[in-house]
Amino acid sequence: MAETGPIRVMTVDDHEILRGGIRFSLLAFDDLELVGEARSGEEALRLCSELRPDVVLMDMAMPGMDGVETTEALLARLPQVQVLALSSFHDPEVIRRAMQAGAIGYLVKGISAEHLAQAIREAYAGRPTLAPEAVQALVHRPAPSPVLGNDLTGREREVLALLAAGLSNVEIARRLTVKTSTVKYHLRGIYSKLGAANRAEAVALALENKLIPSQPKAPSRREGS
Repeated sequence: MAETGPIRVMTVDDHEILRGGIRFSLLAFDDLELVGEARSGEEALRLCSELRPDVVLMDMAMPGMDGVETTEALLARLPQVQVLALSSFHDPEVIRRAMQAGAIGYLVKGISAEHLAQAIREAYAGRPTLAPEAVQALVHRPAPSPVLGNDLTGREREVLALLAAGLSNVEIARRLTVKTSTVKYHLRGIYSKLGAANRAEAVALALENKLIPSQPKAPSRREGS
């Protein structure tokens, strides 16, 4: 428990239901105080400067600035703040990026209120906390393949094929029935694994290495009509 009062906590998540769940959970602990909630990375940077929280619970997949970008920008401004990454993804690359950005811990959404509270206390004390799922993802990650693109997931290959077909992020999200932020998350993985700087380079590398058909067919705009 903080000597001068409760540990000041702020949440950053674009989902109201998840923010509400954390808000309700923290009410049970007298040593924790929720001082603010942000719906985006941009809002988080503004609120953190105003509220000066001790610990920030940071969602990794958000529209606009994602959790990694927000964590980097936040800690550049307020290095004394401790950031706990909070995500549904167990991808080793996401976990590594979160740690490299300066997050002190990585939690999986759905964690119990007691474990969340303890993780916040550990973060405030400067002690790292990794969810068991995150530890397993890091320990059991496959060895890097010498063949470019061999480490792409099935979903990343789907996104890459749709990218090559000329679809925008919004169109890909609709096609795969996912959020646009999820598409951006997969694109970052694709760029990282292929060593590409942008969409055009990713497609060129994919075609060169036969990761997708040489002449991808764009989905018909009249589909379902």
